Amino acid sequence: MEPGNHRILIVDDEVNICKSCVKILSKDGNHEVCHALNGYDALAMMAEDPFDVVITDLKMSSLGGMEVLRRVKEAYPDTRVIVITGYATVCSSVEVMKLGASDYLPKPFTPHELRAVVQQALAEKEMLLQNRRLMTEEEGSAPVSHQLIGNSPKIKKVITMVRKVAPTDSTVLLYGESGTGKELIARAVHANSARSDRVFFAVDCGTLSGNLLESELFGYNKGAFTGAHKDKEGIFKLAHKGTVFLDEISNITLEVQGKLLRFLEIREFLPLGSTSLQKVDVRLIFATNKNLRDMVEEGTFREDFYYRIYVYPITLPRLKDRKSDILPIAYHFLKQFGKNMGKHLSGFGDQAANRLTAYDWPGNVRQLRNVIERAVILCERDEIGLKDIPLLGEMGEIEQLIEYVPSTNEELKQVKKAVREKAVNKIERNFILKALAENNWNVTQAAKITGLQRTNFQKLMKKHGVRRER
Repeated sequence: MEPGNHRILIVDDEVNICKSCVKILSKDGNHEVCHALNGYDALAMMAEDPFDVVITDLKMSSLGGMEVLRRVKEAYPDTRVIVITGYATVCSSVEVMKLGASDYLPKPFTPHELRAVVQQALAEKEMLLQNRRLMTEEEGSAPVSHQLIGNSPKIKKVITMVRKVAPTDSTVLLYGESGTGKELIARAVHANSARSDRVFFAVDCGTLSGNLLESELFGYNKGAFTGAHKDKEGIFKLAHKGTVFLDEISNITLEVQGKLLRFLEIREFLPLGSTSLQKVDVRLIFATNKNLRDMVEEGTFREDFYYRIYVYPITLPRLKDRKSDILPIAYHFLKQFGKNMGKHLSGFGDQAANRLTAYDWPGNVRQLRNVIERAVILCERDEIGLKDIPLLGEMGEIEQLIEYVPSTNEELKQVKKAVREKAVNKIERNFILKALAENNWNVTQAAKITGLQRTNFQKLMKKHGVRRER
């Protein structure tokens, strides 16, 4: 969420807690923080000028936090309410969440924990407001200059870099995880260049073996190899005056790297089986989801070729690193698929929108696109709801990943890694909670019974946010 000025109200009958929370949340300078010592004063302050976030204690002598929560959500549905309490129970946490609380924070809590839940609540409110704006916006298209959607600082930086390099003939190297839109960026560079009226060729180097890739790029003469029954012009010849995009460049052999290096130097090549050099005018854009510098160190990528293509690198951000762009992109796909399927959908319900923005999207924009396409197919009303996005709304994170179908081998590796990490985290947390519960939350005894050093047991507790009960 972008920094901004937000109004926050602390409600607690202990003045020291109020002052402490005000001090913690006022530090970054972006929030106006006030406090009230009882629920009646808090509601009066809300009536005078509503707050973005209300943080209320559950147990107070004058109008308890549960009633404050109920009245605030009834009169000010856009205000996010966080409940804090020193009497945390499963029942009370379920009850306050059912009444519409954004979060539930047991005492004692750290300054970091307080800032984190407030930041999350503010992000949730910004998302809901953004969802309403997008729902009422007239259908439009992305700016012709870059064909990219989003206003986050990270994507704006990419757009700026595209605009600067597009008019030149410089070689571009795109870095980014699978699904981040590397080909879209390559097409944007081409579309904004002097070559925009010429051909654009996209080649996936990961699907072609060394010999096959070489013959596709450089072409061949009749008889060059078994099966070469006639001359064939390669992509470089066909793309004269245009642009060639070579995706997954990390997968090509050292031999082909050498030939591409020579081509980059003089823009001349020999078709397979030919003795006559051919010269073309082609712009090259490369892309990879691997660290080429590491590959150079390992000896699997030529150092001279690496430096030759490392002219103008552009790093594409992961979708989870530009959360504010998720809904605009989702609405773009919603309108696109709705039009294709003849469905007139108004937008996403608040719960569905919240689920989309809260998810980490290991498959990035490609995965988001697939989820929205499926949601449009499933939706039987005029608004996408949680039941239309079951991969995100009705299953745990591990099940979501298991149900997700990768499109490339690299993406498969990433999803498998994520499944392993999340499964291990879940097992570790359950292991810690079980040991603590069976030993009356005595950390020393729990560590001894499980066979762990006390310090290692405490590290696991810290890793998974498990605190000793007071």
